[in-house]
Amino acid sequence: MSTSTRLDALADRTPPLLALVVAVAAVSTSAVLVRWTSAPSAVTAFYRVLFTTLLLVPLAATRYGAAFRRLAPRDGLIAAVTGVALAIHFAAWFESLRWTSIAASVTLVQAQPAFVAVGAWLLLDERVDARTALGVAVALGGMALLSAGDLVSGAVVTGRRPLYGMALLSAGDLVSGAVVTGRRPLYGNALAVLGAAAAAAYVLVGRSLRQRVPLLPYVTVVYAACTLALLVFVVAGALGDAAGGGTAAGRIAASLFDHPPQDWVLFLAMAVGPGLLGHTVVNWALAHVESSVVSVSLLGEPVGATLLGVVLLDERVGAVTLVGGAIILAGVALTAQARETDAGADGEPAGPHGDEPPDAVER
Repeated sequence: MSTSTRLDALADRTPPLLALVVAVAAVSTSAVLVRWTSAPSAVTAFYRVLFTTLLLVPLAATRYGAAFRRLAPRDGLIAAVTGVALAIHFAAWFESLRWTSIAASVTLVQAQPAFVAVGAWLLLDERVDARTALGVAVALGGMALLSAGDLVSGAVVTGRRPLYGMALLSAGDLVSGAVVTGRRPLYGNALAVLGAAAAAAYVLVGRSLRQRVPLLPYVTVVYAACTLALLVFVVAGALGDAAGGGTAAGRIAASLFDHPPQDWVLFLAMAVGPGLLGHTVVNWALAHVESSVVSVSLLGEPVGATLLGVVLLDERVGAVTLVGGAIILAGVALTAQARETDAGADGEPAGPHGDEPPDAVER
């Protein structure tokens, strides 16, 4: 029995809701896995996407060879732009996890559907109804509260250099009381918002290609483009690191290969867990479960990631983060549900976290 046939048999036996639970649990591990690595964020993102792509290629090539051959040069250009947007998403979000709490970072990056709604309105002239507008406003209000709350609420700050960063944040740390985890929470929060905006660009740019290409070839092509973009980021970072010494080739080689065994295990774990068991299974579940159920279920990612951060990394989560995060997720849920009832949202590709799903996905 071939691998493809085994996968089909496993899919037929798996209850879709159980698969969805596994997928949400898998994507929830991503933030902790990133935190455990010692490699730079761009390098971590590069290997996460590279290994995911390498795992997908054999299955995609054997089952969808005709779909790959039908790809036109224009499709390749769209895939390249989409891949660059996805690369910016991963690089910005992974870096945000170095500076702010997992709770704040994962919740802010989960606000992608709000950015999709705004982008579709501004760039594609799509209609925005009152419920979508309300959802976006609620999500943005929650983001402002979560990010700016560090300045007005006060905190016991955890991290290696708790007073590192903006003077205003440092002063607030000395006079107040909510818990802020991270060396520069506002900077990390801003990177997470950039990651959400880049994920929205990935969804909007890739929409036309996703309508013409089955799921697996689509993900494979875009992930390949994303891998190349991340490689450029890594090389540029290595060349810009004058403190690294040595030749340019030596610095690039060190950035790509000079990592402890633990990091290589973590790179692969990100590809298998959040990549395949998470993102891919979410898209499979969309063919068997109502998209509204999937969208709401994926709001469990920030909850799961936060709990893992508390248990495995001893993070402390303050009231401002909890309240702001809850408001963001409420706005995201309202926005996603409103857009699912709008015919203009048909055919959108799944986001990096599976949180902006298409209405129908090929198995």
